Amino acid sequence: MIEKLGRTLRLKFASFGYICGYFGKLVMASFVFFKQKAARKILTMQLLFTYVDALSICAILAAGIGTAVLLLGTKVLGALGQGQLTYTLMVLLITRELGPLLIAFIVTARSATAIATEISSMVVNHEIEAYIASGVDPIRHLAAPRFIGVTLSVFFLNIYFSIFGLIAPSVIIQFISTMSITDYFNALFTALTVRAMVISIIKSLVFGMLISTSATLYGFSAGRASTEIPIAGLRAVSNSFVLIFLADIFITVLSYLL
Repeated sequence: MIEKLGRTLRLKFASFGYICGYFGKLVMASFVFFKQKAARKILTMQLLFTYVDALSICAILAAGIGTAVLLLGTKVLGALGQGQLTYTLMVLLITRELGPLLIAFIVTARSATAIATEISSMVVNHEIEAYIASGVDPIRHLAAPRFIGVTLSVFFLNIYFSIFGLIAPSVIIQFISTMSITDYFNALFTALTVRAMVISIIKSLVFGMLISTSATLYGFSAGRASTEIPIAGLRAVSNSFVLIFLADIFITVLSYLL
């Protein structure tokens, strides 16, 4: 087991330079892909699938979590005479910590598998070789629009999740408390800080870039056999989850230290 773990770590470190180079090329290609009409269409379809189609599930999830945090905070913290901290807890969980993480998980489960499977199937069917033979850069044409589409989708879904998760409980509080909607939003905006919003935005952008980079990278890395297609999807999802956890820990620790 130790030998296998060491071999895996050596391979990871050996491929680190290649991954950094791929990420750099992907970022550079994202600035120039708009010259291609087909790539703009891929970006539009990626936004439609990753962002628009996920709005309903994000709304339900945000409303449920926001309401649960409000009810628990009102009951537990209210009993301790610290009911005002409920809104600080809502901002901390929904906007800063839990929101970006859940959105990243949803996008990974829905889009990372689809992107990796689609690109790997193109590799198996020799379509990538056809692009290269025709003088078309597959990273600029295929990966860059997906990179931008997934990153923007995570960013906008995170904002949507935060807004919906903070506004939806204002309806519930009318049935469990005598607080008016005006007082609710006054207390909420008092607890909402610029720091929390900035950290939330940074997390969403980083998570989006990690998901899209992992999905496209493992899609292009597929072998020639058709059995490599589902394996590429599984690798993209598992590695995306690991990278998201590591990035979340790093950003959170760094935000509390600074």
